[in-house]
Amino acid sequence: MKPRELTEQDLRRELQEWRERYPRLKDDELFLAWFLRAFVTENEQEAVESLTGGSGDKDADSVLFDDRARIVYIVQGKYRRDVWGKTESRNDVKSFAELALDLCGEEDFFKTRLKGTSPNVRQKFQEARRRITGQKWRLQLYYVTIGRVSSSVRDQAASIVRRYSDVASVDIFDGHQVLLMLADYLDGVAPPVPSLDLPLETGDGVQCSGPLFRKDGKTGIEAWVFSMNATSVADMFERAGVRLFARNVRGFLGKTEINEGMQNTIEEEPWHFWYYNNGITIICDHAERKQGGGRDVMALTNPQVINGQQTTRMLHACGRDGKGASVLVRVIQVPRELGDGSDGFETLVSNIVQATNWQNEISPSDLMSNDRRQIELERQFRKLGYLYIRKRQTKGEARRAAAAAYSFMVKKEEIAQAVAACDFDPSLVRKGKENLFEERWYSQVFPSGDPNYYMPRYWLARAASYAARGYPERAYAKWMVTHFIWQRLRPLVVSKAGATVFRQQNEVWSDTYWAMDRTLHIAFRAVLRFYRAKRGKGAKAIDVSTFFQRTKLDAEFARFWDGGRNIFRGQFRKAWTRFERALKEEVHK
Repeated sequence: MKPRELTEQDLRRELQEWRERYPRLKDDELFLAWFLRAFVTENEQEAVESLTGGSGDKDADSVLFDDRARIVYIVQGKYRRDVWGKTESRNDVKSFAELALDLCGEEDFFKTRLKGTSPNVRQKFQEARRRITGQKWRLQLYYVTIGRVSSSVRDQAASIVRRYSDVASVDIFDGHQVLLMLADYLDGVAPPVPSLDLPLETGDGVQCSGPLFRKDGKTGIEAWVFSMNATSVADMFERAGVRLFARNVRGFLGKTEINEGMQNTIEEEPWHFWYYNNGITIICDHAERKQGGGRDVMALTNPQVINGQQTTRMLHACGRDGKGASVLVRVIQVPRELGDGSDGFETLVSNIVQATNWQNEISPSDLMSNDRRQIELERQFRKLGYLYIRKRQTKGEARRAAAAAYSFMVKKEEIAQAVAACDFDPSLVRKGKENLFEERWYSQVFPSGDPNYYMPRYWLARAASYAARGYPERAYAKWMVTHFIWQRLRPLVVSKAGATVFRQQNEVWSDTYWAMDRTLHIAFRAVLRFYRAKRGKGAKAIDVSTFFQRTKLDAEFARFWDGGRNIFRGQFRKAWTRFERALKEEVHK
């Protein structure tokens, strides 16, 4: 599915969500906090706490210390009314760039800078200078605006900082770049991996003639192919972490047959790994070969491994056992705006992912794991304390990637099955969960980004599954039962209050939950009685595993339910009345 082109309205909509969480922050502060979360840190609270606020900020709207990377980030932000509207002042950008001179240079310049600053900013500047000059930290300056910045102003800022380029750098983001950043944020690539240096393989008796280079004059896409040793690949993952695989359609799959085969090769015959393995494919915004000082590297900006995550992770996991192994690496520099009239960056990247990830089979649900709706649901479920697993991966990998404790884990496939069982012909679910992620069904199964749409359906399906445990025939009938109950439950949970209370009652297995459980057991008995009445007799009798794959059974069961052969209607009515009363009482508390 091709994402639509983003506008300033999408940015304002995102900032409105932040405003709901941080109502005391002003618009420009919300913008800065969002930028930091989108580009610098995974920790939202850390982004907010780094804001300096108020007057006397002396070009520093935010000061953030990254202990792991040993970088001081200082950000100046300009939240304008229109994207690409107002042009930023040369003096404003120049003054901001001169922070590099004050924090990295002579003490007298630094003291001058401190005059007139607020106590909060003064303290942060002093700590920043101490780390830069005394502990060899780097200084990264970011000037970010939704307006525009001329090329001459950019050049002047770069020339000011160049004097201390060994410890400081400055980057300027304008309105167009902010919208690209928003696209990455909505695509789950936030914060990105800013840069990586990939050493080309040399030594150990291996001769390499340098990277093969290819440029497509029609699209502007450039590509390099070269070899890296296993140690360098492991270091790449050590520095970047799982953020390096944000655009990959899967997480780490653990002990699959293919991964175990890789491990055996790494441990037993690492010199053959290069020949057996398909290699690693990396996309990036910019790539450049840099040589000098005994180094020969490909320097990448905003890199993402879109094929070869399993290879990278196995080489990292094997550690010293992988010494002597090498791997083929393909780097593709993809312009954000292609020149061939194609659908664009996201579509091309998606196609490359699909075309290159074939060694471990790709399913329809894998291909949708990076869809913006899935990423939106991951964020929205997180607010409710749920870890929404949108990528195929081990549970341990999902927990580590979450970097927080969650009360519940739910897979996107479970949500899809629950929605399909409730809202469509229940036979659709019996045909397989992957069917629900095909293009003809996907948008209907995931029509909303509101978790309150999905939670009642999910918890009903989960309760039905629990009621089916220990009864083999019920396993085949559970989607029919889920569908039947949903027709009666839906009016009670269509409101946000109803959906919230129903979820909360299920989370704690309250008396309300057990009242619904009673209705489910009665419904199961009725549905299986319906099956026995309709399956036929003798050799032609339809097996239970096949019967519930038939279409339009829900309509047939509705007629059976209203007919004279249904002995469960009265029991169900009494049980449902008790459940409905209990739920309504909780809603109105």
